Amino acid sequence: MKELIIATRGSKLALWQSRYIKAKLEERYPNINVRLNIMKTKGDKILDTPLAKIGGKGLFTKELEDAMLKGEAHIAVHSLKDVPVIFPKGLMLGAITKREDVRDAMLSQKYENIDALPKNAVVGTTSLRRRMQLLHVRPDLTIKNLRGNINTRIEKLKKGEFDAVILAAAGIKRLELENEVKYFSPLDTDFMIPAMGQAALGIEAVDSAEILEIIDFLNDDDCVVETRVERDFVKKLEGGCQVPIGVNAKTDKNSIYVKAVVGLPNGKELLHVKIETNRENYKNAGNELADIIIAKGAKNILARAEKMALEAIF
Repeated sequence: MKELIIATRGSKLALWQSRYIKAKLEERYPNINVRLNIMKTKGDKILDTPLAKIGGKGLFTKELEDAMLKGEAHIAVHSLKDVPVIFPKGLMLGAITKREDVRDAMLSQKYENIDALPKNAVVGTTSLRRRMQLLHVRPDLTIKNLRGNINTRIEKLKKGEFDAVILAAAGIKRLELENEVKYFSPLDTDFMIPAMGQAALGIEAVDSAEILEIIDFLNDDDCVVETRVERDFVKKLEGGCQVPIGVNAKTDKNSIYVKAVVGLPNGKELLHVKIETNRENYKNAGNELADIIIAKGAKNILARAEKMALEAIF
């Protein structure tokens, strides 16, 4: 192969991610010309509506997928948490990179952490998962929608539109924005369980033996195991962006520790589950955990959560 084309969004974070993968490929294959095909997705264009109401996180991947299916690109680099669990025919998840910090983080100009936020403080996030977990412990908070890229969200915080915003720590660290605000406070995963695949990059690719062989070296063994568990869990629950689900798997030698949460966007009802299993059981662990939480009533809660998300103003 003489040229490999990467489809990418044009945000600073998307470009950082794609350029990172581009550099890895160029280092590994100096004889292959790697170039970016930069495009805008529907999710980038519609910034005044919560994702749950306009089709979910797949809105950040569709145009890139179309480009690959039309032969305009061979791979696309995504934040794995934005990648749906089902792919169009002809495409597949070809590689999953080593994770950055999996935690969510609170950013604020005035307040050091969640506990320091005053009553009725305005917190920015469009994530139903984050909203659910915040309101469960701090029902007094006022949660307002926050769309746009990372830099746009931080600017809104600086302008005083919010007392705090919640973002993925990984994106902040990759763009080296930790010092853009006075307080950058990662949240323990026991307090806020991350989204499936958070902090990993997912390389979507055309279903071609040649392409898959080229990108195979990008896989991180631990992250492949962890995110397989997380994605299987969400797939079994048939959950997407329209419902609040958190799940995090962590490998430790021969063990996998998994914890998950589902609930209502208002934080009033949450189900928590966790399991410890052997690493070699990773292909079953996500489904096993899903069965446990389904037995506790997760399907009913998620149906109510979806209805609430679609009908609510937020």
